[in-house]
Amino acid sequence: MKTSDFDFILPAHLIASEPSLVRGEDRLMVLHRHNQSVAHHNFKEIVDLIPDHALLVFNDSKVRKARLMAQSEHGASVEFLLLEPQDAHHWLVLVSKAKRQKVGKSYQLPEGVQAKIVGDGESEGTKIVYFSYLTESYIERYGAMPLPPYMQRQAQDADDERYQTIYAQRVGSAAAPTAGLHFTQDILDKLRARGIEQAFVTLHVGLGTFAPVRSEILTDHVMHTEPYHISEASARQINQAMAEKRPIIAIGTTSCRLLESAMQRSPDGTIHAGDAKSNIFIYPGYQFRCITGLFTNFHTPKSTLLALVSALAGYDFIRKSYQEAIAQEYRFFSYGDAMLILP
Repeated sequence: MKTSDFDFILPAHLIASEPSLVRGEDRLMVLHRHNQSVAHHNFKEIVDLIPDHALLVFNDSKVRKARLMAQSEHGASVEFLLLEPQDAHHWLVLVSKAKRQKVGKSYQLPEGVQAKIVGDGESEGTKIVYFSYLTESYIERYGAMPLPPYMQRQAQDADDERYQTIYAQRVGSAAAPTAGLHFTQDILDKLRARGIEQAFVTLHVGLGTFAPVRSEILTDHVMHTEPYHISEASARQINQAMAEKRPIIAIGTTSCRLLESAMQRSPDGTIHAGDAKSNIFIYPGYQFRCITGLFTNFHTPKSTLLALVSALAGYDFIRKSYQEAIAQEYRFFSYGDAMLILP
């Protein structure tokens, strides 16, 4: 398939640059694969839309306030986007105006913290940066939420809450696992009251998740790698649901990629607890081994995420559904409305 097969024109006013006024007050498009039908709901109706006895799998990764401002030796402002720690003092960083930021350049951060570029990263615009001091509490104090560039605005105080899921636990993501942003404690409680089981796993989201595919042929794209963790308790929940042939619905593409990666590397067809890395690329033709459904947002054109949902629901069905979403003026991307793909 060509990457251009996953392109579409989205009116600018449908890009959600702000969250809904109240968490969970969003629209929900439901896709039923068995009869290729589309239904329109409010998100809160998800309590009644999830199939009986389903297991929902959430990504509990917490977004790091990863945007730090630094000053060069000449007084110019430079933005560091922290991607991944290498050790106590070295980080993989996406640097603004990267071509001008050469190895050996030094920078000043708040509280007298010094930074120095000591190497180039593998991806375009990334550098290995040495920091004289950098802890999670320092990042929390001086960093800003790493909102996607298409929002075309600076992070505000409200984003500290709204660009984070309510169940986030383990710090490490450079972008939010956005499907989970819709869920409130009330919705989670009502799902539990219905007997809908919930499992939590961790995949730290990297910027590559949202990067457009630049190769002309879709399958020529090289996927990024993201670390993940599955606890013993969550592995038991998922394996039991698979053994009982219950519906397993991934909350977000990151949860989906984690589960399918874990199955891909499994020697015995079960989910194993532990730490690993995922670079799975899911596109039409892929045979899903774990999930039967997916709750997700509306994705950007020419993205690996759009390829993933097309693999699950079918290319033509997704294309038709996106056209309908645009006609119905659904809000798109991280702060936008949601889609539930069911068998």
